[in-house]
Amino acid sequence: MPLLRFLEWSARQGSALLAAGIFLGLFIPPLAALFRDVVTPTVAGLMTLVLLRTDPAQVIAYLKRPLLVAVLLGWLLLACPLLAFAIAWATGLDGPLGAGLVIVATGCAATSSPAFARLVGLDGEISLVVAVLSTLLVPLTAPPLALGLMGIDLSISLGALMLRLALVVGLPLLLSIALRRLLGRERLLSIGRAVDGASVWLVVLYGFGVMHGVLAQLLADPAWMLGGILLGFAANAGLNIATAAAFAPAGRRVALAAGLLSGNRNIALYLAVLPATTEPRLLLFFVLCQFPLFLSPFMLRPAYARLAPK
Repeated sequence: MPLLRFLEWSARQGSALLAAGIFLGLFIPPLAALFRDVVTPTVAGLMTLVLLRTDPAQVIAYLKRPLLVAVLLGWLLLACPLLAFAIAWATGLDGPLGAGLVIVATGCAATSSPAFARLVGLDGEISLVVAVLSTLLVPLTAPPLALGLMGIDLSISLGALMLRLALVVGLPLLLSIALRRLLGRERLLSIGRAVDGASVWLVVLYGFGVMHGVLAQLLADPAWMLGGILLGFAANAGLNIATAAAFAPAGRRVALAAGLLSGNRNIALYLAVLPATTEPRLLLFFVLCQFPLFLSPFMLRPAYARLAPK
């Protein structure tokens, strides 16, 4: 079928499509405006497809290694913010960028992490486990760290977050179970690459929407915006490298997947919960961090192809 072939092609070109998508959203404001309100549906759809392509036995295998999962969660949610704070303090980085660097490091793993891991040939299963569990824990860890380290009140309502989790994790889980039973294992395997391609397009649509209004800001203050983008890339790469090095004893595939998780944080959560009185440039920095998130699969895929054991 033409649609299946197109989606399979999209999976093969996924990294390039993600990179192109965020720039299309940036430079075509009407496109960004059109998709700015579809972020939650695209995230829920992406999680459904991720769960379809996840090996349940492998997920259970990682859950049977609670020490590894607990240490990885502790590193992501507690150690990384302290590391980011130490770097900001040592370099004299303050203001919205300094605060943004630390708060980004308090974030949970991005919902798209399992899909990104599959795109670059890493384990989607450990990425799924940590993405879901870190999202459950972030209301307990991020607010006290942000307040204690940077004096910023992250008013994350546990009830509101649980409702969001039910929408973007609970419903996709039920839908994926139903689809698995309807399609059957053999059929699901045969269309696996097409499912990956559909995941790519959902992330691209999310990228369109998240770029709403960014071009106007870029034209108004290009120096600050470019500085924020560079810091976003530095934060993404720094967290990735530090985490991969810290978890090297767990094996290369786990360490590389953990690094990708650590670099790509769910900043959209903070954009949703922070009050309107928040420093505008802090919110803008969170948006700029979407650039390294979308470009990292394109930029890092060749490196992972060389580093990840087959």
